[in-house]
Amino acid sequence: MQVQVRCFATLRELSSARTDLDLVEPASVADAWSALVERHPALEPHRPFTQPARNGAAVAWDERLADGDEVAFLPPVSGGSGQPVVGLSAEPIDVAALEAVIATTHGAVVTFVGRARRLADDGREVTGLEYEAYPEMAEATLRDVVGEVTAQWPDTAVSVVHRVGAVPIGEAAVAIVTAAPHRSEAYEANRYVIEAIKARLPIWKLEHFADGSQWKRPGA
Repeated sequence: MQVQVRCFATLRELSSARTDLDLVEPASVADAWSALVERHPALEPHRPFTQPARNGAAVAWDERLADGDEVAFLPPVSGGSGQPVVGLSAEPIDVAALEAVIATTHGAVVTFVGRARRLADDGREVTGLEYEAYPEMAEATLRDVVGEVTAQWPDTAVSVVHRVGAVPIGEAAVAIVTAAPHRSEAYEANRYVIEAIKARLPIWKLEHFADGSQWKRPGA
């Protein structure tokens, strides 16, 4: 099948305004993105912050496509007003993009990045990490946590993304950006989010060592 892909703003600058793609049926929006990334690899880190659309309507990544469809990939709206990013990602986390979608009217922005570290708590060298999640419940939990933050600190904006799948040593496993009129609220909100993630998020970490692997729930 053939579909036309449109990109806008930063995504257009990294690829093209319009691209015709030949896809093997059955194909989804995610397949169209993958085909586009093959042509323009610089797009790959932007998937967690991109909203797909099909024939003018926002859709999920697993939406099935038909011959002749127009697929659009939309970056966060300019200024980031009211469009925080909350969810899971199998791709590297673009921390700068998370910060960019926080409202610019806030005077204090706090960013926490938890990275895959080389040493485990017992001192053994970690060769790699994998995260497995219950996606639907995990994303709902993250939305609940963000709702709790905005209820407790009404003027605070939050973006939070947690990686799933393989995470190379040194890359971000979780990133939390909180913005508020004052630094105390931004710090407190950020800490609230990470502590809630450690206690409640249905996601599990598999640590790989030279002599084997071991599951460990984050925060345990």
